[in-house]
Amino acid sequence: MDHDHQHPGYSDDKAAVLKRLRRVEGQVRGLTRMVEEDTYCIDVLTQVSATTKALEAVALKLLEEHLAHCVVDAARAGGPEADIKVKEATDAIARLVRS
Repeated sequence: MDHDHQHPGYSDDKAAVLKRLRRVEGQVRGLTRMVEEDTYCIDVLTQVSATTKALEAVALKLLEEHLAHCVVDAARAGGPEADIKVKEATDAIARLVRS
């Protein structure tokens, strides 16, 4: 499916999403340093958990924006596009739940 012509639902919050992703990136770099420095396993695992939670928060924000914009707009327009957007959202939720 071609999504190039659409603006992402997070467009209005792009700066906040990028800020969160940069924070996650910093956490991952911190994990690398911890392993390089032979940090105690439990401390590394604690940081992995915090990084995972931060990335999950980004995913939930993106999903929220997708539902609020892309899915709502498609539902208003009706037709097969509405069904496609709902299916995309459902699939994304399923991936998040499984991860």
